[in-house]
Amino acid sequence: MPVSEPPLPRTPREVLALYRQAMRDKSADDLAELYAVDGVHEFPFTSPGFPARYEGREEIRAGYRAAWGAGPVRVTEIKESAVHETTDPQVIVAEQTVIVGPPAGGEHFDIPGVLVLRVRGGRLVRVRDYMDGYGVARAGRGSGY
Repeated sequence: MPVSEPPLPRTPREVLALYRQAMRDKSADDLAELYAVDGVHEFPFTSPGFPARYEGREEIRAGYRAAWGAGPVRVTEIKESAVHETTDPQVIVAEQTVIVGPPAGGEHFDIPGVLVLRVRGGRLVRVRDYMDGYGVARAGRGSGY
């Protein structure tokens, strides 16, 4: 049975903006707090070092804390290609390219992807994260994304 929380007055687009800010800040805590307690984050395209899914806010927090804490690579920019509204007001689809690289300069990598976000009560209840697994592998070799 899903755990209910008080609704937050946030639209899916507002949640997407906060999601992207958490990525830029490399903050697993800020990212996890966007999710419902029983939220799910799925990676339909497998990437080396990533599981197929995280279940629950605390698993999302722990998973991203481990991934982002593994090295110095940071998100330096997120280029939005498009955000699509759907017939379901809880769901948006974001096409984007995440640019990652070391904070002190050096080689940067583009990781194209698509996010499908379902927001209920101002919190993420499900994210399907279709990112380029090869791009993640190239960017994260020994440095953690």
